[in-house]
Amino acid sequence: MLAGQNFSMTTGTNEQIQWTSADLALLPDSPNHYEIIDGRLEVTRASHWKHQTTLGRIHTFLDNWSMQTGLGQSIITPGVIFTDTDNVIPDLIWMSRERLAIAVDESGHLILAPELIVEVLSDGTDNIRRDRETKLKLYSNRGVQEYWIADWRSPLLEVYRREQGKLVLMQTLLMNDELSSSLLPGFSCLISSIFA
Repeated sequence: MLAGQNFSMTTGTNEQIQWTSADLALLPDSPNHYEIIDGRLEVTRASHWKHQTTLGRIHTFLDNWSMQTGLGQSIITPGVIFTDTDNVIPDLIWMSRERLAIAVDESGHLILAPELIVEVLSDGTDNIRRDRETKLKLYSNRGVQEYWIADWRSPLLEVYRREQGKLVLMQTLLMNDELSSSLLPGFSCLISSIFA
């Protein structure tokens, strides 16, 4: 399977078969990440090391702030099961302590929308489209309050916030800008620190 590939199965009658969480359990162990969005299987491979470095830095800033305030927790690559046909692995989430207490199933997967989701763009047109369009729509429909998209190549960070029931691009932050959020009181970091 190729990175960023989308798999849809059809029957002999051209009817599309929807993938479900149960189907994921039948897939072999692999270094690939399997996600289901709107019943379609999305497959990605391990990312560029700069992707992982960017993700690690954002996590460090969020995690340090969370430990200082006690307001919530940041989690790298958690399983988020919105429905049986919308099952994703965001790069990073932040969830308040109260929400996290009621958001986890017996397998340790999140079943409620995190307040904040962060995706770091991976190589490839399909991967970029998935984060900027498909996941943006999914996260918007499922009630995520903020969505950050980090692009280490540019480098820039886009901040989407919920406004009138949907996620809307509010800021595009460049190297000299500072990231803050009303969702995270007192949190701030320089974009240059994320992409240094």
